[in-house]
Amino acid sequence: MSKSEQNYPASVSHDEAVVKMLRENPSYAQLYLQVALEEIYEDQGIPAYLIALRRVIEAQGGIGEISAKAGLSRQQLYRTLSGNGNPTLTTLVKVTRAAGVKLFDSTAK
Repeated sequence: MSKSEQNYPASVSHDEAVVKMLRENPSYAQLYLQVALEEIYEDQGIPAYLIALRRVIEAQGGIGEISAKAGLSRQQLYRTLSGNGNPTLTTLVKVTRAAGVKLFDSTAK
């Protein structure tokens, strides 16, 4: 069999790998968000935090499930977590609570 005929396993995107890890180890989700929050004042820190939160949400049931638990519409949650998202503190608390994580956890290590 030539190299061009070999079957290679499908690759997994970075996002998919992170979501899988967060799904398999829920306690890692809190630490993951904590690190993102600690870096929020760096250049592009806010969009990076929103991406991290979006990954946690995917791991914890997805946009539909978390938006329902948070009392938000799917569209509102999508907008909140977009690159141009500008969520209020109230929205962040609702979403993190619905996802089973805290906005800030000083015990996360």
